[in-house]
Amino acid sequence: MKSKHNHPFHLVDASPWPLTGSIGAMTLTSGLIMWFHQYSIKLFMLGIIITLLTMIQWWRDIVREGTFQGKHTLAVTNGLKWGMILFIISEVFFFISFFWGFFHSSLAPTIDIGATWPPTGIKPFNPMQIPLLNTMILLCSGITVTWAHHSLIESNHSQTTQSLFFTILLGMYFTALQGLEYYESSFTISDSVYGSSFFMATGFHGLHVIIGTTFLSVCLLRHMMFHFSSKHHFGFEAAAWYWHFVDVVWLFLYISIYWWGS
Repeated sequence: MKSKHNHPFHLVDASPWPLTGSIGAMTLTSGLIMWFHQYSIKLFMLGIIITLLTMIQWWRDIVREGTFQGKHTLAVTNGLKWGMILFIISEVFFFISFFWGFFHSSLAPTIDIGATWPPTGIKPFNPMQIPLLNTMILLCSGITVTWAHHSLIESNHSQTTQSLFFTILLGMYFTALQGLEYYESSFTISDSVYGSSFFMATGFHGLHVIIGTTFLSVCLLRHMMFHFSSKHHFGFEAAAWYWHFVDVVWLFLYISIYWWGS
């Protein structure tokens, strides 16, 4: 069958997923507000379900386009790379806002919080305990994801599988330890500007770790189904970039909030 165009770009077909994704996001945020104010989790769970179903089906369509229909040409892949780079830059500025707020409050603490940092009555975490362990976990996961990338380039299927599996395991271990840390915390998000800064910055980073772990898990499944080759694997490359970004953000969080800020 003759091609209908003479350019290398992919003009996407009509899709319902942007609409269902928007509905899911609106339901999710509305559900969060209802959960916080009326203590009902039902709308939040509905938002989670709609968002997850949208993600699964949208990813399925993109996998079909890129892997089986051959629509992710060199020009399209180049565009996807720039899209991912710009997305990560936007995420950098997202976290800069949290660091800005943290240093604004900590470098010149007001009389309202005792003119000291951490504020009077706040007992911060020991940076040499779980936070240091979590730092080592993420640094190790950065090594294993790089190992996976190099194994994929060298067409070493088994080592790519092993190293990706270890990266996902380390990501899950990090999340479990952070959950334990939150559970044992002596302060909450409502305890002065310290609690707000701490839980917003580390909480959003934890969310990014969960997203990155999911991203890498999808890549592992795709790799096991032989969707990637040594030259055509941008889906994995994007996940690796994202994971390295999460690693670097954690280093700044550890140094500034856990170590210096305590």
